[in-house]
Amino acid sequence: MESYGEILRTAREEKGASLESIVQATAITKEYIDSLENERVEDFPGESYFIGFLTNYCEFLGLDKEQILSLYHAKKIQEAPVPVELLQKKKPAFLVPVIVLGTLLVLAGTGIFLYFSVFNIPQKKKLLAEKQTEKEKTHQYQFTGKPETKRLYKGDQILVKTKQGEGNIVLTVANTLRNFSILTPSGSQIIELSEERDIDIDGDGLADLIIYLSDVSNTDEANGAEVRILEKSAENSAVSASAGNTGTELSEIPSSATIKNNANRTVIHEDTRAYPFTLNVTFRGPCLFRYKSDRQPYVEDYYKSGELVTITSNNGTRLWMSNINALKIHVIAGLSSYDLEVGRAGEVQAEDIKWVRDNDGKYRLVVLELD
Repeated sequence: MESYGEILRTAREEKGASLESIVQATAITKEYIDSLENERVEDFPGESYFIGFLTNYCEFLGLDKEQILSLYHAKKIQEAPVPVELLQKKKPAFLVPVIVLGTLLVLAGTGIFLYFSVFNIPQKKKLLAEKQTEKEKTHQYQFTGKPETKRLYKGDQILVKTKQGEGNIVLTVANTLRNFSILTPSGSQIIELSEERDIDIDGDGLADLIIYLSDVSNTDEANGAEVRILEKSAENSAVSASAGNTGTELSEIPSSATIKNNANRTVIHEDTRAYPFTLNVTFRGPCLFRYKSDRQPYVEDYYKSGELVTITSNNGTRLWMSNINALKIHVIAGLSSYDLEVGRAGEVQAEDIKWVRDNDGKYRLVVLELD
């Protein structure tokens, strides 16, 4: 639709009349002239004022006032709101019954669904929904102070009574994949396969427990880890035994004994997995000899020249010898065999022969000289 406001503006510009001359000739203020050219009817006190000013302005500009008024009335009709009665559509007479019927059908369907899906659940499904597998539960074990072997899973907790006997210290299993990790109030402890670790659980700087890792999976954390837990005090009792005519004594080395230095670690075999190995110990002279294979009890005896002891271990063996030069140790691992070096005559020695898993993922059978 053609804009009457644009026609007014164009005619004024073509006439070349200034706003001051128009105001003087028509008595229409500049503000109203701007309102006429921009079609702002709302700026005028009423429609009659607007039409009167528009008529005078058309006569001054030499325009056909009837044409301009016709454009104004056409725009007014176009912009007028549609009567409400025209917008409201009468609802068909059949619509109410349809709505009622649809509502009844929805309610009936909802009732059937609730009956079969909620209130009539088969007993089997209900039991399956409520059941949790043993591996999904967090178990708590109260440590009694006696040596215990358990298979633990991530999230399991071990409760150890405080030294004062008031309450428990909580140890939480953090990892059972490739190694065993346990969280204690004094920090996290990581234990490798076949390793024994002294654990300080209360942060007083003294070891409270000894944990030995005998089995852990390299591929499936859900298999858990098998560990042996015992009190540190149970392993610290010093005992001695006479070595017969040799005049030497052998004091028990605590199972928490430490490696003297890295140079005393000797690798005798390596593989992608750990497996059982055998020690053949041949005695060339008298010796008090004690050994512990895996989690088995200690074995101790006094051996003479020519005697033989055979030890088979899955993970590791700890040896105590009153006279290291009096015996020969032959190790058989897989298809390979090794003779271990011996020390000086009369030298008391303790050492571990066990599998360890290094950072490169390989398992190595090592000899560790202990303090």
